Amino acid sequence: MHRIMKHLTIIIIGLLLVVACGQSYEETKRLTREQRREAMRKDSAAFKVAVLPTLDCLPFYVAEQEGWLDTLNGGVRLKHYMAQMDCDTAFYRGRVEGMVTDLVRAKMLEKRGMKIRYWATGTYWQLVTNRNSRVRQLKQLDDKMVAMTRFSATDLLTDRVVDSVKLDADHVFKVQVNDLNVRMQMLYNNEIDALWLPEPQATAARQQKHSVVADSRSMGVQLGAIAFNDKEMRRSARAHQLSLLLKAYNMACDTINKYGLGRYRALIAKRCHVKKEVVDSLSASIRYQHARGPRQEDVTSAEKWMGGTR
Repeated sequence: MHRIMKHLTIIIIGLLLVVACGQSYEETKRLTREQRREAMRKDSAAFKVAVLPTLDCLPFYVAEQEGWLDTLNGGVRLKHYMAQMDCDTAFYRGRVEGMVTDLVRAKMLEKRGMKIRYWATGTYWQLVTNRNSRVRQLKQLDDKMVAMTRFSATDLLTDRVVDSVKLDADHVFKVQVNDLNVRMQMLYNNEIDALWLPEPQATAARQQKHSVVADSRSMGVQLGAIAFNDKEMRRSARAHQLSLLLKAYNMACDTINKYGLGRYRALIAKRCHVKKEVVDSLSASIRYQHARGPRQEDVTSAEKWMGGTR
């Protein structure tokens, strides 16, 4: 009898453990569902901005690091992408309310029916040639491959340099390479003759003794932009968030200008995927302006080019 009671006790304890484990598992599932719903709620309430590993995004990175984005209603969340087209997709599908882009890409989205608000940025691009391609002048781009993003500022700039030296456009091969890291690897692996790069990637390329044959700053256009979904911005909650984001962005610009890029050496290296030595070589003359609308001549340039795209 004692042995039977002992076995029964063991069985009962085992059953209790199974039931307890079952309750624990169900409780875990319930909590997980609740946590997912809460995360989705917070993400929906947050103001999301698609950013790239480029220096024009630094005010956003600084504002995030300083905690200024957390003070906004619902907070601001930066969504990191490696290519402009990925930012476009997230923006067009409503996954983000804003994105760092250029006027040409934004105009493309407007052609697809989106209404967009803009801030201008001081973004510039340099046309870097592979040191092994022996291209030292624009006229030597004949029969060469140029990496760029289709229907973007770099596409427009390629046409401009080709026209400036009267090359046959069919003899300059525009190769669409959207991912900045891939574009850089193609340069380092001698798989491309020339490519358009923003900062700090342009500085990284120059450090490797690759040449610069064109610079958008000398071409009379300022095409960098931050775009916002106008439909979303018409909602009172989003409009309030945007006004607070504007303050945080401008504060970040002032801080960067006051202390210099060196103060954010580690941040730039991390977010832009470059070595700290590259950051040390960035021009000390780089300054950030408060958020403002784009120049009409730049909007006109983008629209005109879009109308006559080859």
